[in-house]
Amino acid sequence: MGRRELALEAARAVDAEELIRLTQALVRIESYYPGPGEAPVVAYLEPYLRARGFRTTVQEVAPGRLNLIADLGGGPGGLILEGHADVVTHGELSQWSVPPYEGRIVGGRIYGRGACDMKGGLAAAVVAAQAVRRALGEPGRTLRLCIACDEEGLMSGIKAFIRAGYAQGFRGAIVCEPEENRVCLWQKGAMRVWVEFWGKMAHGAMPYAGANPIPSASRFVLALQGLQRALQAESQHPYLGLPWITPTVFEARAGEDQFNVIPGQLRLGLDVRTNPDQAHLELRRRMEGLLQESLEPGIRATLEVFEDRPATETPREAEVVRAVEEGLGLLGLPLRYGGVPGATDGTFLAAWAGLPVVVLGPGGQTVPHQADEFIEIEELIAAARIYAAASVLMLWP
Repeated sequence: MGRRELALEAARAVDAEELIRLTQALVRIESYYPGPGEAPVVAYLEPYLRARGFRTTVQEVAPGRLNLIADLGGGPGGLILEGHADVVTHGELSQWSVPPYEGRIVGGRIYGRGACDMKGGLAAAVVAAQAVRRALGEPGRTLRLCIACDEEGLMSGIKAFIRAGYAQGFRGAIVCEPEENRVCLWQKGAMRVWVEFWGKMAHGAMPYAGANPIPSASRFVLALQGLQRALQAESQHPYLGLPWITPTVFEARAGEDQFNVIPGQLRLGLDVRTNPDQAHLELRRRMEGLLQESLEPGIRATLEVFEDRPATETPREAEVVRAVEEGLGLLGLPLRYGGVPGATDGTFLAAWAGLPVVVLGPGGQTVPHQADEFIEIEELIAAARIYAAASVLMLWP
């Protein structure tokens, strides 16, 4: 039997009923952080995978924050299927029309927190790996499941995975994030920025006795709007769209309800999103220049980039891209390209580990983090079959 026939056999071996059941089981495990975290998901999946013939490793990233690594086969040149076990909080329960941790099926969809982002994709990867085992047995190249923690935070899980050498020796990775089963070869870059302003406290009736940081910070925010317009004129990506500089935090007060006190300090948070043709170091310099121009006498400020995630672009000729494209063709599914508007764990697999990365997974791109989160069952099953076929094409012979 040839590799294409084996790829189709693996896709057909995907157990759709088990996939639905596993997705529901994972949704029922509360794994938001701060809160229970990922450990309960690892506690569920580690014996599940070990009982099905996978070699498992639990990597402690921080107290209570765990990665789960599960391997099939052995040898270099294999494939990583990657997903994260953490989810965002459910928020206000009153906003949900279905309980967020029930995993209820309604109208061909599974509802619940994490159903889309990304316990559905995670379950699809796990069930696809089982199908690969049915088709290939123990392949000569390693198929590695990376189930990471803290993707919704600072991505400490995938960073620890890479630092420990678990990404070495592989030819590519598929990141199973919700992208409507599109082949996403581009991911936006991200800079998370704190800007601290210092002035001098004073009575609100005598502002001349102090130095108010609020006007300087406000002037800087307005200047950033002009910089954003310039960046958007310089860069517009066909799959990623426009770059953005978004203020998300603006904190300044001297105390609780102290309306008559000028604050001595202000903190501004920025969420910056970039395209592959934009250099973060140069952008930082431009922001720092605008910051200094915005300061009034008596005000000083610092700008800190505390998280820097480069934009990524995977070449079309990469083997993992060809495997995914061929797998879609074998299954008679449409080949649609896309870009990831946010960063994923694949950002660091590409930037730090040097792996060609395809982001492809079930679920609507705009569905994550909302109340009544859901995933279409038909799309979920299709994703598992794509993973299974692409894995065989990467691992065989």
